[in-house]
Amino acid sequence: MTLLSVNVNKIAVLRNSRGGNAPDVVRAARTCLDAGAHGITVHPRPDARHIRADDVLALAALCRERGVEFNIEGNPFAAPRPGYPGFHALCAQAMPDQATLVPDDDGQLTSDHGFDFHRDGDTLRPHVAALKAIGCRVSLFSDVGADMAAAAATGADRIEIYTGPFAEAHAAGDADAALAACTDTASAARRAGLGVNAGHDLSQDNLGALLSAVPELAEVSIGHALVDEALHAGLDATVRAYLALLGARA
Repeated sequence: MTLLSVNVNKIAVLRNSRGGNAPDVVRAARTCLDAGAHGITVHPRPDARHIRADDVLALAALCRERGVEFNIEGNPFAAPRPGYPGFHALCAQAMPDQATLVPDDDGQLTSDHGFDFHRDGDTLRPHVAALKAIGCRVSLFSDVGADMAAAAATGADRIEIYTGPFAEAHAAGDADAALAACTDTASAARRAGLGVNAGHDLSQDNLGALLSAVPELAEVSIGHALVDEALHAGLDATVRAYLALLGARA
């Protein structure tokens, strides 16, 4: 069965837009877990635009208490600064089950591409090793069609397929080529000994098609669309709807 990790970044965006602690990120994560989500994902940015370092530690404690996966995403090359101790330091403090490395620049609105494993492989390798040394499973954000042998050579355990192009094609009503690219990338990853996750712009509208095309997905990370849908249907009901989609293809 493909597992659901709920990304709670957007809850923090709402909180930070007003100040204070409402909506409460930990309470939202607890609601998702109560509804049956298998884990929680966060992507703290150096500018603390949404998830902050203190959120990371509080959510790590919640996930340990519940015995579920905690996944921290981020750029291992981003320099520490006030309020952001750096990706490795956060992972060393929070001890997540999974660390997902993403090549996002400080100014990016959202993650929109994966690593170039030929260009970045040598510099990624020591970061992967350091994270595995503290007990993290390591996943690398990957474009479809990337060289999976080069990804595996970094020592990573998994890739996360960047599904933004698939979601865009699905919304346009012409997703066949994008789905085939996801399928081919997942198959290549498995042949290289890598597990396969997926994330970005996944929604209830397009998740079923992706699961049918890529049944070997270990985990999907969903946040933006889930929060959008929850504004209308409620957080508990929305998480349960995603779990029903995943369970139908278990």
